[in-house]
Amino acid sequence: MTETLWVGGATSAIDVDVHSPSVGASLLEGAPLWEPRPALAVEVDRIPFSNPPAPLTTPTAAPGSGYNDDPLWGSPPDGHGARRRRAGREPARVKGTDIRVMDLDRVLCPDGAPLWGPPTNGHANDIDGVPLWEPRTGEPTPDLASHLERIMRPRTGDMEPPRTAPSGGLSLASVGRLAVRTYLGARRAAGDPRLTGVLRAAPSVAYFIARSRTRNAGAALDDTVVPVRATPGLALQAYLDEVLIAVLRHPELLPKESDCTSAAADIERLRMLFAREGWLDRPARYHRDPPPPRDLESSSEHRGGLDFEHIAFSSGWEPNPLEPGWARWMGHEANQIAHASVSRVPGRYHRSWLVCAHGLGMGNNPAMDLRAFRAPQLARRGINVVVPVLPLHGPRASGRVRGEDLMTIDMVDSMHGVAQAAWDVRRIIRWLREEQGAEQVGVIGYSLGGLVASIVASLEDDLACVIAGIPVVDLPHLVRRHSPPDIARLADTSGVLGPGADEVHRVVSPLAMDCKVPFERRFIFAGLADRMSTFGHARRLWLHWDRPAFETYPGGHVGFFLSPGVKRFVDDALRRSYTSTAAA
Repeated sequence: MTETLWVGGATSAIDVDVHSPSVGASLLEGAPLWEPRPALAVEVDRIPFSNPPAPLTTPTAAPGSGYNDDPLWGSPPDGHGARRRRAGREPARVKGTDIRVMDLDRVLCPDGAPLWGPPTNGHANDIDGVPLWEPRTGEPTPDLASHLERIMRPRTGDMEPPRTAPSGGLSLASVGRLAVRTYLGARRAAGDPRLTGVLRAAPSVAYFIARSRTRNAGAALDDTVVPVRATPGLALQAYLDEVLIAVLRHPELLPKESDCTSAAADIERLRMLFAREGWLDRPARYHRDPPPPRDLESSSEHRGGLDFEHIAFSSGWEPNPLEPGWARWMGHEANQIAHASVSRVPGRYHRSWLVCAHGLGMGNNPAMDLRAFRAPQLARRGINVVVPVLPLHGPRASGRVRGEDLMTIDMVDSMHGVAQAAWDVRRIIRWLREEQGAEQVGVIGYSLGGLVASIVASLEDDLACVIAGIPVVDLPHLVRRHSPPDIARLADTSGVLGPGADEVHRVVSPLAMDCKVPFERRFIFAGLADRMSTFGHARRLWLHWDRPAFETYPGGHVGFFLSPGVKRFVDDALRRSYTSTAAA
């Protein structure tokens, strides 16, 4: 049976299951739902009909309608209520009056108002005189979407679920629910930064190609400009980078206005502290010299066809207690243990080592990380490999596994993460030199790892080489570039990505420090179509390092894995950096 609810002047049809025992539940204390109130109680033989009863007919039983077997009204616990006779039998007689089921729609109250019609003034009131179906004053009025979702959502709790439509077709309620879900899903998708990022990928690539052609025109007058030959393959790799960037923009990671406000306050406090300590003028002094690890534990593992060692030790790094975000950073308990994978050259004892800093999102699979740095090939050349797990990655992550906590709007955390990464790599270098007998130690890094390797090259003496691959050198710029437009406007308004962030990140920027590795052992490679760290980052580092050996390839951020030119470049860098006696 269908009842009509009057809500704020609008009507909404709901199905009332007349077979449910809950229909006999009481609105007033113990009074059956459909029985008249005590003050209005009358005998059934005095109930007038709006029309004279029609001749007796037997209703046709519809499938699932309940005309053949189920009672029309469930009997309340106290026995009130009349039961409908089964179809095909004698109709119900009440004191000599024949009442058919279809006549129930014409039953009137004693004052002449229809019993089942929509409520009118003076009817369907609760005990306080307030209309039963109208919202209470002071309650917020729901918007259209939430109202539709509420009235179309299947009922739960004590109410039975709505009956399914007959197999012959869809019910109106099912179609309505589908329409509401489609509308709500479309509204959520429209605000999803991943979808909008994918839609912007093609225009962004077109703009990149146009700018490349403009820069190429000035290459003859500026020898620092690297010409970019626009090809379909180059455009495709740039497009794949843009799509990958869009996919990584998870809605749960997007900051709110309160997040930007608190992060901006932390940045300003940190800038004042760094200025007072003199670290903005001399960023290298922010980094303390670490001791070698004393609690290192090692175990042998075999994964993905590789034999390697897994080492773990206490990182021992923490921000200055006066720095904002100290408690938040120390709350990452798993991050306080450093992990690394070690691939040794089999056979003779070799004294050449290469410490490899991985990129954002790596560190979960040791075998994959070792292969990414070509550990088996380097072993044949007599070079041992160590791949540390960067902070908040892999086993050091806190709830997330891809290192997203390093790339949030809270630039204090990103600064702390990079500083701790440089500290952990330097502790491993101390361990290799003091306990493993290493004579030559070089560093290499990809993407975020390229930033870490470049910082270590500015802090450590006597490194064999530094190889910065597709490096990031400016984290505030990177966050500005990859923020959705609405987040970028919010960050600009709050000041979280303003000049204060640039000043604070000087302590973790290789552009603010001098490289200690000799010029002939500095190496950089980058992709011309890189849309993640972008080619501009590598070019800035190349200029700051006085233009050392620089290899470019016509591809995107991860295209170097497939570039023969990059492979030859790295092999040549290692051959020039490591002496034959140390590698023997």
